[in-house]
Amino acid sequence: MPMTLTETLEAAIRSIPDYPKPGIVFRDITTLLGNASAFRRAIDELVHPYAGTKIDKIAGVEARGFILGGAMSHQLSAGFVPIRKKGKLPHETVRIAYSLEYGVDEMEMHKDAVKAGEKVILVDDLIATGGTAEGAVKLLQQMGAEVVASCFVIDLPDLGGRRKIEALGVPVRTLIEFEGD
Repeated sequence: MPMTLTETLEAAIRSIPDYPKPGIVFRDITTLLGNASAFRRAIDELVHPYAGTKIDKIAGVEARGFILGGAMSHQLSAGFVPIRKKGKLPHETVRIAYSLEYGVDEMEMHKDAVKAGEKVILVDDLIATGGTAEGAVKLLQQMGAEVVASCFVIDLPDLGGRRKIEALGVPVRTLIEFEGD
């Protein structure tokens, strides 16, 4: 009997206890990326609701969002927009500060990466507190993009990130949840 999506993802995602600090269980998707059938299934599930709709761009958050976003862009025949940590892009950029668990950082994208009115899906591997995703959504909206959805392989619902993004009026799609941190 074929495995369910949850079973497939649970089997493909490595959990590393006490990383990056004691008490945290890090959900590592590099094992998912290395498993061709699980990776394909995850991408198919992320893009399925948007197949046949007009999506102009996929915006991926550095770094695992680049991998997922590239595959999603290909399947949806959409362009790709990298959202990076400050100082990593070579052309004129727009920047926004965002909240981390312990402080603030900045992310940026090229100023000409999206046009006003373009329909964009934001993607990253995981949503936890939602600070990074919130910053990315606000950055895209600041440039006039219509963020039609945000997609994540993993949700850590106890940390409340999904609610933060939905409060911005952006639907959230996740494939699997892990309780706790």
